[in-house]
Amino acid sequence: MKLIVGLGNPGKKYQNTRHNVGFMFVDEVAKLYKLKFNLDKARQAEIAEITINGEKVLLAKPQTFMNLSGIAIAKISSFYKIPTEDILIIYDDMDLDVARIKIKPSGSSGGHNGMKSIIASLGTEEIKRIRIGIDKAANDTIDYVLGKFTKVEKKEIDVVIAQAPDMINYYLRNSFDGLMNKYN
Repeated sequence: MKLIVGLGNPGKKYQNTRHNVGFMFVDEVAKLYKLKFNLDKARQAEIAEITINGEKVLLAKPQTFMNLSGIAIAKISSFYKIPTEDILIIYDDMDLDVARIKIKPSGSSGGHNGMKSIIASLGTEEIKRIRIGIDKAANDTIDYVLGKFTKVEKKEIDVVIAQAPDMINYYLRNSFDGLMNKYN
């Protein structure tokens, strides 16, 4: 079983903000398969379940808010007995240009509070991740990541999000190394 987690903040207020590209990514995968996310209160996440290429896959959107994402992920992985090596996290990255994709098998949080929480909750930096660039903030980081994309940025991000189902299918059919080679 694989756990694919998009990071973001719950609620309409945060929809389509830079910090929610992880939610957008897993929403696009769910849309292709006509899946509906259901709130799992005990695991503090919205979860959709599917079998893709013979592999049972959980798509998840933590509802703990970004800075506490690790709580939900730890609860999901513990309940479903999903080892860390079968978890993939998708999130925004201010150190990458808008819509640039960087896929890595492990690493530090890079200052991302959601990843800090996940690393602390799972007790390891060995967590697969897809980072999607949102560019640097000119001034206030919080206002920037919680702000909406410009029209130009949104078009660029939409191109990346449209690739989400293909990326996940490729990962499940091949390997994480193959995914890195194809999309980095």
